[in-house]
Amino acid sequence: MEKKILLVDDEPDVTMLFSMVLNASNGFDVYSFNDPLEALSNFKPDYYNLVILDIKMPKMNGFELYAELKKKDSKIKACFITATDEINFKSLGGKKQETGVQEDMIKKYCTLNKDMFLQKPISNKDLFT
Repeated sequence: MEKKILLVDDEPDVTMLFSMVLNASNGFDVYSFNDPLEALSNFKPDYYNLVILDIKMPKMNGFELYAELKKKDSKIKACFITATDEINFKSLGGKKQETGVQEDMIKKYCTLNKDMFLQKPISNKDLFT
């Protein structure tokens, strides 16, 4: 059975590269979107093995999208990616971040498993581990 991944990043180059690597290297079936609202409207509950979400996106950030996806599929597994080096998940505390992400969301989601976060640029090896 082929593993299905939902990939959402507002940068087309990122979704294209990730899709190529994930599909060619391990045969994952990747469904990629550059618009989080479009990804949400096309989401199929109980269909994806993993969702990979960019944190900083226009219209809806990755944490907001994850919250909406969880409403549709409570079992969904997620990995968050970001190019923002300002997000230090161990020391966020009450500091205001320049990420476009609301502070309360950062506090909530930085308590998640730190292995759920990858910082761009991401090597192929890190993408698979």
